[in-house]
Amino acid sequence: MAAGLGLGRLVPGLGDALARVTVTGVSLPIALGLLVMMYPVLAKVRYDRLTTVTRDRRLLPLSLVLNWIIGPALMFALAWLLLPDLPEYRTGLIIVGLARCIAMVIIWNDLACGHREAAAVLIALNSVFQVIAFAALGWFYLSVLPGWLGLEQTALEVSVWEIARSVLIFLGIPLAAGYLTRRLGEKIRGRAWYETELIPRIGPFALYGLLFTIVVLFALQGDAITSKPLDVARIALPLLAYFALMWAGSMVLGRAAGLDHPRTTTLAFTAAGNNFELAIAVCIATFGATSGQALAGVVGPLIEVPVLIGLVHVALRARRHFPTPTTAPALQEDPAHA
Repeated sequence: MAAGLGLGRLVPGLGDALARVTVTGVSLPIALGLLVMMYPVLAKVRYDRLTTVTRDRRLLPLSLVLNWIIGPALMFALAWLLLPDLPEYRTGLIIVGLARCIAMVIIWNDLACGHREAAAVLIALNSVFQVIAFAALGWFYLSVLPGWLGLEQTALEVSVWEIARSVLIFLGIPLAAGYLTRRLGEKIRGRAWYETELIPRIGPFALYGLLFTIVVLFALQGDAITSKPLDVARIALPLLAYFALMWAGSMVLGRAAGLDHPRTTTLAFTAAGNNFELAIAVCIATFGATSGQALAGVVGPLIEVPVLIGLVHVALRARRHFPTPTTAPALQEDPAHA
């Protein structure tokens, strides 16, 4: 993050160069970084075990409620409570709250020893609901609900096709590549070779992609962030509250519902993370690249990245508060995880 901010400030024209070519409103280098980041983790997923997740009648309903009812409502409340005098930033944060995470969450989940198969199912579920519900929820939280409450209303025009295209690119491509890699690798050389030879070779590229994406993202937006430090601080406050409340609340709900540690961890990170790529693209397309809404979207990952990295460590330490499983979770059986 520091390297990206420094590059954005010190290299003239770098931000314009990075933003010159875009994919669904996202800079091409960032899009490539996201694809490289997601592919190795999705290649590690054991797709023959997905049915054990889809049959879970506790995990899936909890995820839907947290992501599509509690999450947007909480961000709406925090944005109005903490930014009542800054309508542009408030609108940007509400849009961030509507964009449920389908990309970087898979890295946080993997680092925290969450359940890979559960993460694959939940981000796929989020993707479907994102296409179906994003525009409708934007209309509800920016126009309808404020009208009911006597608050300022904002219009949001966003194409369902644009959302679907973003989902297909940032989830569909790495998911298909990961599935085909495992299917063909196991068919040709067997599972033992796949998990002890191939996965250790491609696994590190997930973190390389993550680091590259962060550097490029903050190089692209470095000037906007560093030129308005007080505004960034105001935007950061509701974001910090949101990440902490969503993650901790999800961990408590998962534990109370009887989920094991890996699945509870996956539930928490998929609920707390947001699809900042989509949120930034929507804010830029609707309000302009220099708008306050776009700045709020950019500040999202500035806060999310360090907070969720910290929560990875909290999740790992929280394992002692969960019952010891009678059989090792699928993730712990994977010899390539370390």
